[in-house]
Order: sequence, then structure tokens, then C-alpha cells
Amino acid sequence: MNPLGTFRPGNSVVHKLSPGVKLVGLAAGILAITLCVRSVPALGIAAAAVVAVYGLAGIGPATAWRQFRPTLWILVFVFAFQLIVTDWRRATVVTGILALSVLLAALVSLTTRTTDMLDSLTRAMTPLQRIGVRTDLIAIALALTIRSIPLIVEIAGRVDEARRARGLRPGARILFAPIVIGALRTADGFAESLSARGLD
Repeated sequence: MNPLGTFRPGNSVVHKLSPGVKLVGLAAGILAITLCVRSVPALGIAAAAVVAVYGLAGIGPATAWRQFRPTLWILVFVFAFQLIVTDWRRATVVTGILALSVLLAALVSLTTRTTDMLDSLTRAMTPLQRIGVRTDLIAIALALTIRSIPLIVEIAGRVDEARRARGLRPGARILFAPIVIGALRTADGFAESLSARGLD
């Protein structure tokens, strides 16, 4: 099984789009979902749109489920919290927005090579080089941010699997501490890789 968000080659319409178009589409999609989804019916329409985009990308239900499954316990926690402070409709909308945002970010990683993403971001920020801005570092930061979303989701899934294997109940100490530690280790790995390439 490939890690979450790992590029999967393909000849779909989404694969053939330029990385810049996909990044703009990702930002626009998440913004649109966040601003426009205010009800359960609207959430259903947004979910159908995301499913359609996955279909265009040739990403099957099994792969899509692998992107979504590790987020389940996080979404359950968010839903429960929202249910306590608001109502079931608001809880459903907030949880759904988070789930769809993760799926969209994962789709970009699944259909775009990281190197292509970096090249596209660097070209888009070329004008900033004239005033001394290190656009290559900004591009790397943005690309790593997008790549980190599915990685952190995967870390969360592994922590939850370890918790269930040990028969432990969910809790802040049991779940969040290992996730934070795993995320920091991932960040350290990124930092070491960048330092090795002279990008301090």
C-alpha cells in the first residue's frame, strides 16, 4: 500500500492539468467550501462535487477511502465537540468541511509530482525575485505544507491503530501527544533533508 498522498501516475484530465491550475483550484475549492457550505444540503452538493473530481482523476473508491479513513477518529472528535457547543446540523457541516478539505489536498498530492509543484510555484513567484525574495524557499514551504496534510493524517491513523491494538480508550494523552511528536519528527526529517541540500 502506498503512503497517503503519494503521487499516482495517470492519464486523467486532472493529471494533465498544470500544477499551478491544480493549486489554484485547491485554494479556490477549499475557500468555496468554507464560505458557501452553511447547511447539510449544501454539504451534500459539495461532497458530490469532490466525488466527481475524484472520478475525473481516475482515483477509485478504495484509494479515496484510504485517504479518508485515518481522519475518522479526528472527525468524530470534532463532531462530538461541535455537537456539545452547537447542534447536529452545525456539527455535520463543520466536520464535512474538514473532511472535504483533506480529500481535496490529498487529491492534489495524488495527481501532482512534488517537483512539478515546486517548479510551478517558483515560476509564479518569479516577479518577487526582483526585490530579493527567496521564492525557491517559499515554494518549498508551500509544497511541503500541502504534502504534510496527508502525512499528518497518516500519522494520526497509525496512532489510532496502535491505541486500538493496545485496547486503550481515546484521550488527549493517548492520541494527541503521539500525533504531535510524530508531526515534529516529520518536520525534523524535512529540515534535515533541506539542510543536506544547502537550504537552511
